[in-house]
Amino acid sequence: MRVMLLDDDKFMLEVLADMLVELGPHEVVAETDGRRALVALRLRPPDLLICDLSMPAMDGIDFLRAAAAQQYGGCVVLLSGVDGAVLRTAARLAEAQGLAILDACAKPLA
Repeated sequence: MRVMLLDDDKFMLEVLADMLVELGPHEVVAETDGRRALVALRLRPPDLLICDLSMPAMDGIDFLRAAAAQQYGGCVVLLSGVDGAVLRTAARLAEAQGLAILDACAKPLA
């Protein structure tokens, strides 16, 4: 399974990548910038996208809008340290744009 991680926190990317590798043979691509992630998404779409909402330059909401406009067909897991209500609202907005949201998880992950 090909997984793309998008988070501006490099430590979080390392932790998530390590967790995924322990779970099984996954090809993991990590990005810290939404614009670069959109290019990678277009060139070689992952099966699963794990995306932070709070990022500089292009936040997770803007990234998800652009991913939906590119007709990304994989599954999405949202991550964020924001309030749970905000996280759920972001998930509903992404679903309304046609994205397949698997879950919306609060940070830090336990």
